Amino acid sequence: MSFALTSLVDETPTFRAHGTVRSPIESACAQHPDVATFRELGPSEDGTMLYGAVVGTGPITVSLIAGNHADEPVGPETLRSFLINGLARRDDMESMLRRFQFVVVPHTNPDGEARNRAWMEAWPDLEAYLMEAVRENPGRDMEYGFPDMRPENTHVSAFLREHGPFDLHASLHGMSAGEGAMLLINRLWTFRTQSLRDDFASAAAAKGLPLHDHNRKGEKGFFWIEPGFQTTPRGDAMRTYFRARGDAAMAERFHDSSMEFVASLGGDPLSLVTELPLFLIRGEEGGERGGHQPTQYLKLRERLPDIKARLDRDEDVDELLAPFDARPVPLKTAMHLQFRTLELGLRAVAPDYTS
Repeated sequence: MSFALTSLVDETPTFRAHGTVRSPIESACAQHPDVATFRELGPSEDGTMLYGAVVGTGPITVSLIAGNHADEPVGPETLRSFLINGLARRDDMESMLRRFQFVVVPHTNPDGEARNRAWMEAWPDLEAYLMEAVRENPGRDMEYGFPDMRPENTHVSAFLREHGPFDLHASLHGMSAGEGAMLLINRLWTFRTQSLRDDFASAAAAKGLPLHDHNRKGEKGFFWIEPGFQTTPRGDAMRTYFRARGDAAMAERFHDSSMEFVASLGGDPLSLVTELPLFLIRGEEGGERGGHQPTQYLKLRERLPDIKARLDRDEDVDELLAPFDARPVPLKTAMHLQFRTLELGLRAVAPDYTS
């Protein structure tokens, strides 16, 4: 591809709000009605209108969504830039728009975004993130809410169903902290994506990110592929996991993932889930991962309740955080890697495509 999607990242991107970015997206679509259509999808639980866009006229269909976990705001910024900056560069995008049709929901969960605005506006303040980040629990988690757990799921599902089946589906996610970048790939495509994985690892390394390697041995449906890569999450695996533990009530809180829903529309879609950390933490000295386990990441997870409790008491937490050397991953870097992942996905489903 001679035209790089990574060039759509603004020089100094920021975390914008769902409401403020609607007008530029709607305007961009209106200026190119032959290749772009803006759509209102329906109201969220709090009455905020969800919106999406269909861009391109090609035969290869691609669904792009972000924001299912509202404390992971990089994905929405990536898709907002894809629509606004991509249509602004219509001439550069022309061959891509003729080859593909993109069905895009920049933010599936605007209510959750609103609840996370405090730390997003203070970014990259780690303590602000730890104190203010809001993550929805099972039964409210939109990624495991398809097709109709919440009104937002219903609206997004109807929009995708209208344009399916799909060749490629990407749900853009992130991690609060990690020892590097990670990519999830649906199981049916694992043996067809070696070059994609190699190129993702190279792209991450070029941006100073190692791979976050976590072999969960199939727990909750996450199967290890190779360092830095796992299979995409599945609601049915989550339900099986909690039923096996005797927690039927928790099992029932998990509906299908967006990946399962898109697969149900037919075809043989490649599904990708990006997992890029907001804060990069230092891995084990010497790179020893001990059975593909991110030991520093797991230690930080164990320590987080104490860290948050101290912050609530307005106590210093520097000593607790020091061993992890947590550093913010620049938004521009994270968006670049998400765009690069989308490029690799497009190449995987259309290997003969050249822009």
